[in-house]
Amino acid sequence: MAAAPSPLTLSRMKTPTLILLTAGLTSLGCTNSTRAGRSARRRQKPTAAASNTAAEMATIELTTLIRAPSERCFDLSRSVDLHVASTTDTGERAVGGVMSGLLSLGEEVTWSARHFGVRQELTSRITAFERPRHFRDSMVAGAFRRFDHDHFFVATESGTEMKDVFDFESPLGPLGRLADALVLTRYLRGFLERRNEVIKRAAESEGWRALLPSP
Repeated sequence: MAAAPSPLTLSRMKTPTLILLTAGLTSLGCTNSTRAGRSARRRQKPTAAASNTAAEMATIELTTLIRAPSERCFDLSRSVDLHVASTTDTGERAVGGVMSGLLSLGEEVTWSARHFGVRQELTSRITAFERPRHFRDSMVAGAFRRFDHDHFFVATESGTEMKDVFDFESPLGPLGRLADALVLTRYLRGFLERRNEVIKRAAESEGWRALLPSP
């Protein structure tokens, strides 16, 4: 749903990645020259290990243990209202598609939020759905080149093991991958961890009753 990314049409403003690259990478000691970059790529091909590392840096995996049934955790994770409540820091709100309630297969939501000082929009769609084990939300319009956010739920003796796999790619090619590694992965991990904490608190208390339909 952050994406999404969980449930999460792009404004024509600069993307977060571009803002970071133009304003932040210089301070990290990074410079960019198209000619020099092309020459360097001709001189040295990236190794398979380096390519694998870059791919890994664009995937975030989180596991959260929740003392609540998997059905409840699943439904809270697809709740538009809970997502809004969990993103007060970025002022996130639904401005299109499903505006409240629970998202189901094929449904879309457009989010407006402020990230890195810029308000922008991002639309995601539920592209896989198997309650209460798994669903995926995927970006259909937004600042990334792509993202897929898989949500997995495994029932345990004490409740539910909730796992997020957030796979994303910046829109700027090699320079975007550099931003993925240096900035965006850390930012998005924190965003998802805060969201998951809200899901956990709601699921383990009576808070879920205000967010979900009566059983």
